[in-house]
Amino acid sequence: MSTPEVSSSRVASGKEMYDRDGYAIFRSAISPELVQEARNHVEWLQQQHPELRPEQFGHTLVADDPFWVRLISDPGLLDIAEQFVGPNMALFASHYIAKPPFDGKPVLWHQDGSYWPLEPMEVVTLWLAVDDSTPENGCMRVIPGSQTMDLQQLQINSEVESVLSSEIDPSLVDASQAVDVILNAGDVSVHHPNIIHGSEANNSPRRRAGLTIRYIPTTTRILSDEPWPCALLLRGEAVPGVNSYVARPRYIESKHMSFAGCESWT
Repeated sequence: MSTPEVSSSRVASGKEMYDRDGYAIFRSAISPELVQEARNHVEWLQQQHPELRPEQFGHTLVADDPFWVRLISDPGLLDIAEQFVGPNMALFASHYIAKPPFDGKPVLWHQDGSYWPLEPMEVVTLWLAVDDSTPENGCMRVIPGSQTMDLQQLQINSEVESVLSSEIDPSLVDASQAVDVILNAGDVSVHHPNIIHGSEANNSPRRRAGLTIRYIPTTTRILSDEPWPCALLLRGEAVPGVNSYVARPRYIESKHMSFAGCESWT
């Protein structure tokens, strides 16, 4: 399975957009074959976890899932993330938000960093489109430039059924400035922890699945009283005394989804 190359000009233009607007887009970040395996993975997770909404396949599932770790470790994705967090890189969290047709929940306006126990808040999110992501099926929307706002206290919103059940103070959001982040399957958007973003419900007949991947430099500390369940060293070197990293999972045929190269994970 080939990995798309990330050209230096592509990275430069993406970094320039990110620094200006708080987000950037990288087209065809992973191979079509890996995109299809990611689609298979979402369907497999739905079969394995019927108790969960498909928007809620979260970070506690990652460390015992060889394909998930293989996906977030893909060199094409790491090469993009390295431009933002450097060569010594770890996973903080990853989460599929798979909005099913006709009843996929919205994500209210928020800043990611307001949820995260990280110090310092040096982290970047790659949002990998598993399906085409359009306004019709509830693509991500961002407020360009809002990454310059300090992180705000989030408010519980129980009146709207949503993925996160919370939001930033609506008076701080100028929705007229929102931009739809339209992606083809296999594209990646990269966004800053402070940027205000959200997404509408999916009322279309097409699923909208995406995978968030939160990469941190190994100098960023995860503040948790308990061992963090998916802290994985992905590239480069750890910093002694900062974080404890879990071992990569072994593939067990009777337990895990089969994928290309899974035999090397045994």
